[in-house]
Amino acid sequence: MVLSAALMVTACGEDDDFTESIFDTSISAVDQSAATAPFDQWLYDNFVVPYNTEIQYKFNFTASDLGYQLAPADYKKSQLLSHFIKYLFYEVYDKYGEKDASGNAIFMKKYGPRIFHFIGSSAYSPTTGTETLGYASAGVKITLINVNEMREVTNGMTFNQDDIFVLNERQFHTMHHEFSHILHQTKSYPTSFGIVTSGTYDPRSWQERDSCDSHSLGYVTQYGSSANYEDFVETLSCTITDTDGRWMNTIIEGCLNGGVKAGDKEQIYTLIDSLEIENFDDPKMHWNNFTIYDETTLDDSGVRVHTRYILDDHLSDSRSHLQSNVTDAEYRNYNWTEYKKFTSFRDFLDNWVTYDTSDETKGINAMLKKIDIATKWYTESWGLYLYTIRHEVDYRQKHVNDYVSSDACVIYDYQ
Repeated sequence: MVLSAALMVTACGEDDDFTESIFDTSISAVDQSAATAPFDQWLYDNFVVPYNTEIQYKFNFTASDLGYQLAPADYKKSQLLSHFIKYLFYEVYDKYGEKDASGNAIFMKKYGPRIFHFIGSSAYSPTTGTETLGYASAGVKITLINVNEMREVTNGMTFNQDDIFVLNERQFHTMHHEFSHILHQTKSYPTSFGIVTSGTYDPRSWQERDSCDSHSLGYVTQYGSSANYEDFVETLSCTITDTDGRWMNTIIEGCLNGGVKAGDKEQIYTLIDSLEIENFDDPKMHWNNFTIYDETTLDDSGVRVHTRYILDDHLSDSRSHLQSNVTDAEYRNYNWTEYKKFTSFRDFLDNWVTYDTSDETKGINAMLKKIDIATKWYTESWGLYLYTIRHEVDYRQKHVNDYVSSDACVIYDYQ
């Protein structure tokens, strides 16, 4: 059998007349009779051909998580999201990612997800009280949820900063989170990252922590405290997509309850410079006009004792979060009083925050260590500078209305 196969191979001579394909290539890859044909053709031209990526915007029952009650994505909002994925995601990595010898962008064609799957509704779990914003499957597919929450597409529409905030929080934070999973599954990140806060990961009860708890422990998000690999991609995704205000709140809460070591204050200013926080010293910015509250509770003797400091922006959320995780009787033992007002972040950091002399690695000190590890991995493994990606995304988001109103962004009706 081996000999026969060899003879069959060698029997093919140079004079044999081969066609380019055994398939009929005259048949269109897109069903031109479909009511969605114009958009399907756009997807084929802009995702399948250049990136070998499929956008599944029509409800795919078998590919959905049957543990949730889900609804299809709106047709026009699916188009808008697809345009944003191209403009705010693929074209960013095309600009800075790997090129071939001819200068053509090949990074996303090599490493980008092969499928984007859109779900219209949210995926809420009544068991854990958590909402899934998206997930990746086997390093190939990214599922984006709650597409229908995007604003309506109307003539002359414009996106304001609130729209961009929701877009980042829902779709693009998730997208960069899941894409970072794909990247680290291709090239492993250093084990030193997970060692920084190795004793406080909690895969079972992370949702019982509020933002103040998470930041005080050294995590950029609550979900990041569930496992070191989630922490790693949350660190990358937050660096790219978190707003200036959210980053400053994270930094402030990372400093509030200990965790600032000698030398960290200088590194915090370096981080702020790297993030390019706009109007940093503007007194109208929240981080230059905030209040911290002292949270206390009763001890066994009925005496009030300090538990932690909370930033005013998160006071309401922290109270609600605590109330949902303790009994009513326990909650009544807690009290919050205004502790100190600040009219300058510099005054807060330089004059109020004291150095933590304990051996524990937490708070902003842990964040700084992990951010440093993650950004170095991003550059050494992929030739990308994380803050450059952040600034490019930020620039494009500020000009998103120019893109939406351009000829490049066409939203089709059913034909």
